[in-house]
Amino acid sequence: QLQLVESGGGLVQPGGSLRLSCASSGFRLDDYVVGWFRQAPGKEREGVSCISSSGASQHYADSVKGRFTISRDNAKNTVDLEMNNLNPADAAVYYCAAAESPSAFRLCTKAQGDFWGQGTQVTVSS
Repeated sequence: QLQLVESGGGLVQPGGSLRLSCASSGFRLDDYVVGWFRQAPGKEREGVSCISSSGASQHYADSVKGRFTISRDNAKNTVDLEMNNLNPADAAVYYCAAAESPSAFRLCTKAQGDFWGQGTQVTVSS
């Protein structure tokens, strides 16, 4: 079965950090652009950060620049999202997606993933 699985979500206090991880099952991520998206209740899905297949190019939403870092380890078949200085506005269900997309920017802005994970909840609260 071809799927993506997210892990690492949870409850964190404002100003805290979390690291999300996305792993593939049944296929390798090497040839795919991978991105993290989030959706809070009542809001549209937002492209948070995306990374090219080689890892050389990344795209970040303005709201997370300087706080979030996306990285990938193709040997381990994972893509991680390091989230620092979290605030309540970051609370959402976070999804990873993989696509045969021409660029990280395109995946983040078009959200046309070929594969999607089930999501992991991030809650930011004191």
